[in-house]
Amino acid sequence: ERGWERTDFPILCETCLGENPYVRMLKEEFGKACKICDRPFTVFRWKPGPKARYKKTEVCQTCAKLKNVCQTCIFDLQYGLPVQVRDSVLGAASELATPISQANREYQQNLLEQRLAEGMQALPHVGGAQHDVINRLARTTPYYKRNEARICSFFVKGQCNRGAEC
Repeated sequence: ERGWERTDFPILCETCLGENPYVRMLKEEFGKACKICDRPFTVFRWKPGPKARYKKTEVCQTCAKLKNVCQTCIFDLQYGLPVQVRDSVLGAASELATPISQANREYQQNLLEQRLAEGMQALPHVGGAQHDVINRLARTTPYYKRNEARICSFFVKGQCNRGAEC
Protein backbone atom coordinates (compact mmCIF):
# COMPACT_ATOMS: atom_id res chain seq x y z
CA GLU A 1 0.00 0.00 0.00
CA ARG A 2 3.02 2.26 0.02
CA GLY A 3 2.64 4.90 -2.67
CA TRP A 4 -1.09 4.27 -3.08
CA GLU A 5 -3.26 7.34 -3.11
CA ARG A 6 -5.96 8.34 -0.63
CA THR A 7 -7.79 11.61 -1.25
CA ASP A 8 -10.93 13.41 -0.09
CA PHE A 9 -11.89 15.26 -3.28
CA PRO A 10 -10.91 14.90 -6.95
CA ILE A 11 -9.24 17.45 -9.23
CA LEU A 12 -11.96 18.32 -11.75
CA CYS A 13 -12.71 20.86 -14.45
CA GLU A 14 -15.89 22.93 -14.29
CA THR A 15 -17.49 20.95 -17.12
CA CYS A 16 -17.07 17.59 -15.38
CA LEU A 17 -18.30 18.95 -12.07
CA GLY A 18 -21.53 20.08 -13.77
CA GLU A 19 -24.01 22.91 -13.40
CA ASN A 20 -25.56 21.66 -10.17
CA PRO A 21 -23.87 23.21 -7.10
CA TYR A 22 -25.09 20.25 -4.96
CA VAL A 23 -23.34 17.12 -6.18
CA ARG A 24 -23.39 13.82 -4.32
CA MET A 25 -20.15 11.91 -4.82
CA LEU A 26 -19.45 8.28 -4.10
CA LYS A 27 -15.94 7.49 -2.94
CA GLU A 28 -14.16 4.15 -3.34
CA GLU A 29 -10.65 3.92 -1.93
CA PHE A 30 -8.22 2.06 -4.19
CA GLY A 31 -11.08 1.34 -6.58
CA LYS A 32 -9.05 1.33 -9.78
CA ALA A 33 -5.56 1.60 -11.23
CA CYS A 34 -4.55 4.91 -12.77
CA LYS A 35 -4.57 4.84 -16.57
CA ILE A 36 -1.20 6.61 -16.69
CA CYS A 37 0.91 5.15 -13.88
CA ASP A 38 -1.02 1.94 -12.98
CA ARG A 39 -1.07 2.74 -9.24
CA PRO A 40 -4.29 2.25 -7.24
CA PHE A 41 -6.11 5.46 -6.33
CA THR A 42 -9.38 6.69 -4.80
CA VAL A 43 -12.16 6.62 -7.39
CA PHE A 44 -14.99 9.17 -7.23
CA ARG A 45 -18.31 8.73 -9.03
CA TRP A 46 -21.06 11.36 -9.42
CA LYS A 47 -23.86 12.57 -11.64
CA PRO A 48 -23.20 16.19 -12.72
CA GLY A 49 -26.82 17.02 -13.57
CA PRO A 50 -30.34 15.58 -13.85
CA LYS A 51 -30.02 14.61 -17.53
CA ALA A 52 -26.33 13.75 -17.34
CA ARG A 53 -24.63 10.38 -17.24
CA TYR A 54 -22.52 9.22 -14.33
CA LYS A 55 -18.87 10.27 -14.39
CA LYS A 56 -15.88 8.85 -12.56
CA THR A 57 -12.22 9.65 -12.10
CA GLU A 58 -9.81 7.89 -14.47
CA VAL A 59 -6.33 9.01 -13.34
CA CYS A 60 -4.72 9.53 -9.91
CA GLN A 61 -4.21 12.96 -8.38
CA THR A 62 -0.44 12.79 -8.72
CA CYS A 63 -0.67 12.36 -12.51
CA ALA A 64 -3.42 15.01 -12.68
CA LYS A 65 -1.28 17.52 -10.76
CA LEU A 66 1.83 16.79 -12.83
CA LYS A 67 0.05 17.20 -16.13
CA ASN A 68 -2.39 19.89 -14.84
CA VAL A 69 -5.43 17.96 -16.09
CA CYS A 70 -8.92 17.01 -14.92
CA GLN A 71 -9.00 13.51 -13.38
CA THR A 72 -12.08 12.57 -15.41
CA CYS A 73 -11.93 14.04 -18.94
CA ILE A 74 -8.13 14.47 -18.92
CA PHE A 75 -8.45 17.96 -20.44
CA ASP A 76 -6.10 20.75 -19.38
CA LEU A 77 -7.46 22.67 -16.37
CA GLN A 78 -6.18 26.06 -17.44
CA TYR A 79 -7.08 26.07 -21.14
CA GLY A 80 -9.81 23.39 -21.42
CA LEU A 81 -7.94 21.63 -24.24
CA PRO A 82 -7.10 17.95 -24.72
CA VAL A 83 -3.65 17.21 -23.32
CA GLN A 84 -2.26 16.13 -26.68
CA VAL A 85 -3.19 19.49 -28.25
CA ARG A 86 -1.74 21.45 -25.34
CA ASP A 87 1.48 19.42 -25.31
CA SER A 88 1.97 19.77 -29.06
CA VAL A 89 1.68 23.57 -28.79
CA LEU A 90 3.95 23.75 -25.74
CA GLY A 91 6.34 21.02 -26.88
CA ALA A 92 6.18 19.46 -23.41
CA ALA A 93 5.15 15.90 -24.27
CA SER A 94 8.63 14.42 -23.95
CA GLU A 95 9.28 15.97 -20.53
CA LEU A 96 6.43 14.10 -18.83
CA ALA A 97 6.66 10.78 -20.67
CA THR A 98 5.86 7.73 -18.55
CA PRO A 99 8.50 4.96 -18.37
CA ILE A 100 7.56 1.48 -19.60
CA SER A 101 8.84 -0.78 -16.79
CA GLN A 102 7.02 -0.95 -13.45
CA ALA A 103 10.14 -0.27 -11.37
CA ASN A 104 11.00 2.86 -13.37
CA ARG A 105 7.38 4.04 -13.14
CA GLU A 106 7.40 3.72 -9.34
CA TYR A 107 10.75 5.51 -9.11
CA GLN A 108 9.60 8.37 -11.35
CA GLN A 109 6.30 8.74 -9.48
CA ASN A 110 8.10 8.94 -6.14
CA LEU A 111 10.53 11.54 -7.51
CA LEU A 112 7.74 13.63 -9.00
CA GLU A 113 5.69 13.46 -5.79
CA GLN A 114 8.70 14.77 -3.86
CA ARG A 115 9.17 17.60 -6.36
CA LEU A 116 5.48 18.52 -6.18
CA ALA A 117 5.70 18.62 -2.38
CA GLU A 118 8.65 21.03 -2.74
CA GLY A 119 6.62 23.30 -5.06
CA MET A 120 7.93 22.28 -8.48
CA GLN A 121 6.09 23.71 -11.48
CA ALA A 122 4.79 20.76 -13.50
CA LEU A 123 4.64 22.41 -16.93
CA PRO A 124 6.97 24.90 -18.61
CA HIS A 125 6.08 28.59 -18.71
CA VAL A 126 4.05 29.66 -21.75
CA GLY A 127 5.28 32.75 -23.52
CA GLY A 128 5.37 34.59 -26.85
CA ALA A 129 3.86 32.89 -29.91
CA GLN A 130 2.89 29.79 -27.92
CA HIS A 131 0.82 31.96 -25.60
CA ASP A 132 -1.10 33.49 -28.53
CA VAL A 133 -1.79 30.11 -30.14
CA ILE A 134 -2.89 28.40 -26.95
CA ASN A 135 -5.13 31.33 -25.94
CA ARG A 136 -6.80 31.25 -29.36
CA LEU A 137 -7.50 27.52 -28.96
CA ALA A 138 -8.55 27.68 -25.29
CA ARG A 139 -12.13 27.01 -24.22
CA THR A 140 -13.26 29.87 -21.97
CA THR A 141 -16.66 28.57 -20.81
CA PRO A 142 -17.73 25.13 -19.60
CA TYR A 143 -19.34 22.82 -22.16
CA TYR A 144 -22.07 21.04 -20.15
CA LYS A 145 -23.50 19.32 -23.24
CA ARG A 146 -20.56 16.92 -23.00
CA ASN A 147 -22.12 15.49 -19.79
CA GLU A 148 -25.41 14.50 -21.44
CA ALA A 149 -26.30 10.84 -21.84
CA ARG A 150 -25.45 9.21 -25.14
CA ILE A 151 -28.33 8.34 -27.45
CA CYS A 152 -29.25 4.65 -27.60
CA SER A 153 -27.91 3.10 -30.81
CA PHE A 154 -30.88 0.69 -30.95
CA PHE A 155 -33.29 3.66 -30.72
CA VAL A 156 -31.54 5.27 -33.69
CA LYS A 157 -31.95 2.04 -35.69
CA GLY A 158 -35.62 1.76 -34.63
CA GLN A 159 -35.02 -1.54 -32.81
CA CYS A 160 -35.13 -0.44 -29.16
CA ASN A 161 -37.46 -2.51 -26.97
CA ARG A 162 -37.29 -0.25 -23.88
CA GLY A 163 -39.88 2.18 -25.23
CA ALA A 164 -40.18 5.57 -23.52
CA GLU A 165 -37.31 4.81 -21.08
CA CYS A 166 -34.86 5.17 -23.92
